[in-house]
Amino acid sequence: MAARALALDLDAVLADTRPLWEAWLEDATRRARVELEVPEDRVAAAAVLDERLGDWRPMLQRFAADRAPVFFRPRGDTNALLRRLQEAGARLAAFTDAPRELAEIALAHVGAARRIETLGTLAEVLAALGDDAVVVRGRDELARAAAVYHL
Repeated sequence: MAARALALDLDAVLADTRPLWEAWLEDATRRARVELEVPEDRVAAAAVLDERLGDWRPMLQRFAADRAPVFFRPRGDTNALLRRLQEAGARLAAFTDAPRELAEIALAHVGAARRIETLGTLAEVLAALGDDAVVVRGRDELARAAAVYHL
């Protein structure tokens, strides 16, 4: 069977970064003493944060690194599927609208960082993997994709 490329929704399949993002926004609002009304889409929110906070990414990275163990736990079943898919020749990537700093910490804490070859927005991931990549938006879809490899 030819190698298949899978684009995994980071938040739905591997690690939901939204709760940690929201905790950071609350903390940043309090620390900076500014009202941070940001769009739900985190790519768009980044532009607002650039304007309101300036160099906010290192603050997010420190906050996320300190609190990641509370928010993220490895999932043995998911990691086993990722390992078997990779061993079967599948190319794995993760997409999210979360800032890269947060996404990388999440991947590391759930034990998936070494399995993911590309991380970015859906458009970036699909450009890297190619047009025939399968978009996986849930753990059940990941299990079905693994079944294609008879895993």
